[in-house]
Parts: sequence; structure tokens; C-alpha cells
Amino acid sequence: MGGDDGELDAAVLLARDGDERAFAYVYRTLQPGLLAYLRGLVGDDAEDVAAEAWLETARDLDRFRGDGGGFRGWVTTIARHRALDHLRRQRRRPRASALGQDALDLPDRHDTAVAALESLSTEEALALIRSLPRDQAEAVLLRVVAGLDGPAAARVLGKRPGAVRTAAYRGLRRLAGDLERGGPDGSGETGGGSD
Repeated sequence: MGGDDGELDAAVLLARDGDERAFAYVYRTLQPGLLAYLRGLVGDDAEDVAAEAWLETARDLDRFRGDGGGFRGWVTTIARHRALDHLRRQRRRPRASALGQDALDLPDRHDTAVAALESLSTEEALALIRSLPRDQAEAVLLRVVAGLDGPAAARVLGKRPGAVRTAAYRGLRRLAGDLERGGPDGSGETGGGSD
């Protein structure tokens, strides 16, 4: 979720005070990464879950205290909770979910596995990520796709930063191996699976 942090900091403060243009800027800045993260969790239902998260964010915005980075983590936490609620509802009415797993934190953003993932199409990359164990998949999604730093990703997941870093490292290492072999099962196919 890119954007200049100084501009995001200022926009968050203005949005909290009711400035609609500032809120629109914050939304446009954070939505692409948030949507990509949610696609990794709930697949095609990502836009619906994101809409629920933004509604909750707008409702509770006056209670938020912090800078742009803190806001990014706060919105991602809200979105994750909405996604987990969505997945629980799906389990009650059987239907295949996009991610039957959980994930955490990544190493350096310039890692070879990250560069390889960035060269794939979004669908191919998400299929590869979905093939990871849940903790690794969500770590990769939060760090690479949503753009959260290690401590923020750990707060979103309610885990220690070290656990998140380990899961992300293992996930990226596994993805790099899968890419070298041509897919998660070595067949050249990048279809999602479960470990």
C-alpha cells in the first residue's frame, strides 16, 4: 500500500477531523494493497469484505489516534477481522475459500522470492501464496501484498514480530523453491492447494 508517508500522515489527520477529500485520498492510497491482501484471504469476495472494513473504518475514524503507518495497520486489522468473520460464515455454509490458512511477516522487500512474485500475474502469485501453510501465507500477504512492516503485521495477527518474521521467511523460501521447480507441485502449474 504505497504513497508518501508524510502525505498519508496529513491526510489521516484531516480525515479524522471530517475532511472528505482527505478520506478519499487515504482510501485511494490504501485500497489497492488492502484489496490484494483480502483477495489472498477470501478470493472473489475481497471487494465486499473491503467495503465492510471501510464502513467500519469510517464509523470509528474519530477514535483513531496515530500516524499514517498506524492507520494502515489499523485498517488492515479491521479488514482481517472482517475477512475472518466472512470465512467463518462460509464454513457454516460449505463453499471453497480462497485461503484455508494464516500468514505473518517477511524479510527484506528486495528478496529474490519477492522479486519473483512481483514478476508473476496477480492471480498466479495469489495461487502460489495460497499453496503455503496458513501462517506463512498471511505473513507474505501482509508484508509483500499489503505493504505492512514487521511490527504492524505482528499487531494485525496478534503475534510476536519474531514469529511473523519466521513464517514470512519460510513462506518466501518455499515460494522461491516452488518457482524454481515450476509451481507448488513441481508440475509447472501454479494452481492453489493446501499443505
